Amino acid sequence: MMNFDEMKQRLQGLDTACVSDANKALRVVDSAIRPIRMGLKLIGRAHTVTCHEDYLTVIKGLRDAEPGEVLVIDTQGSRRAVAGELFPTEAARKNLAGIVIDGPCRDTQTVRALNVPYYARSITPLAGTTSRIFETQIPITCGGVTVNPGDILFGDDDGILVATADELAEAIPIAEEIQWKEERTLEEMAKGISLIDMLNFEEHYALLSAGKESRLKFIV
Repeated sequence: MMNFDEMKQRLQGLDTACVSDANKALRVVDSAIRPIRMGLKLIGRAHTVTCHEDYLTVIKGLRDAEPGEVLVIDTQGSRRAVAGELFPTEAARKNLAGIVIDGPCRDTQTVRALNVPYYARSITPLAGTTSRIFETQIPITCGGVTVNPGDILFGDDDGILVATADELAEAIPIAEEIQWKEERTLEEMAKGISLIDMLNFEEHYALLSAGKESRLKFIV
């Protein structure tokens, strides 16, 4: 069984596209939730938070989250920001893996200078209140998918995947093979070889045209 440390190490060498190709049933967070700073990998277990127009419970989640966890926030359709520059700065101090907000954030100029994976649905200067208590460490909805405490989030510039440890352990070796084939294909294309020649396109297309089952695949 692959332990979490090995999983993190192997995910660092992969991208979300290949892992998604390895298991298309993995949960994919709504593409409207985007990284504020590009070029960072998000890998960690979910520490979940609910709130609405108020970030007091986000502070609680930030206090309670353990190193390596991702603070995942369901703002329940909030239009006010529930995190700015102070929370990711604290997350970095605590060695959290990142922050994902299904809702607004602010202070993006500072956030873009931080080495912390930080995703949000939108940006606004208007901050929420700090007078209402919501829940933490319960199943939430983030970007249209369920996120349970302890689920693993894997994100990059293309978006975020959510999975159990078992799902990722099964997907990672397949994703590594997919990524190797794609890298090999790009190397061959750089030498002038046609992409079509490295796919079973002709056979695949002919079989589908004949009403038969087939699967497009690399033949490198």
